[in-house]
Amino acid sequence: MTTKLIERPNSKLWLAAIKPPMYSVAVIPISVGTAIAFAETKTINSSIFSTFLISAILIIAWLNLTNDVFDSETGIDKNKAHSLVNLTGNKALIFWLANLFLALGVSGICAISWWQQDLTVIELVVVCCALGYTYQGPPFRLGYQGLGEFICFFTFGPLALAAAYYSQTQSWSATNFGASVIVGITTSIILFCSHFHQVADDLAAGKKSPIVRLGTEKGALLLQWFCGSIYALTVLFVVLQIFPIWTLLIFGSLSLAIDLCRHVTDNHDRPTKVSNCKFIAVTLHFVSGLLLALGFVL
Repeated sequence: MTTKLIERPNSKLWLAAIKPPMYSVAVIPISVGTAIAFAETKTINSSIFSTFLISAILIIAWLNLTNDVFDSETGIDKNKAHSLVNLTGNKALIFWLANLFLALGVSGICAISWWQQDLTVIELVVVCCALGYTYQGPPFRLGYQGLGEFICFFTFGPLALAAAYYSQTQSWSATNFGASVIVGITTSIILFCSHFHQVADDLAAGKKSPIVRLGTEKGALLLQWFCGSIYALTVLFVVLQIFPIWTLLIFGSLSLAIDLCRHVTDNHDRPTKVSNCKFIAVTLHFVSGLLLALGFVL
């Protein structure tokens, strides 16, 4: 009985530390960018797609692990039971494991550039990795200045989709750029929502997240504008004939956006109740991204 009671919470902590849902931020940009490439060229290189997807997942693993390492150095994660550094008690192990994932991920992207005899994709991914490092890595730690959402937008929006699209076509696309803005917003919403429940810890560590700067009430109001922009931009791009009409399938995720906004509005100042809003945001990002990709393929 005692063993079961101990193992159950530990397994939940490990699952929370590994963050399986967060890997959708790798899947969606690659999927949407590739879907647009397929819609415009009627061809797809499955080897490049699968290599890019695996590489992106490995790079996200690097980001997640190094974020735990760098946060452990500032003390902001001292109350975070599901930090990998806190769970293992071995910061060096997590750091070098993260670097291994980065090396493997970048190797896959290098393979794509080698196949294409074109350095553009690896250059875009290197910029993404550099921006990802500046979010938490010393001496930058730009996330502590409230710039994380901007970094997230460009890294997982315009840059990631440009790399995914270029890996298939070796060209650029205005349609792909329009879609990248929407994906960038939905990805940034995940990070934005992750701040509501940790205002006290952020303040103690000197982290000026957007929610620390705005307050939870104004943050909840701003979230509504972010969510609304996803659908407003899609309609605008359809009207301008940049997107096909089938991309309006993204409205199938509208109920998730409404649930997210209501939940945060009702509980923005209750850390224990609002803490799960980031998981609703992850679901919104994943479902809206898949529906958007499907809209281009149909």
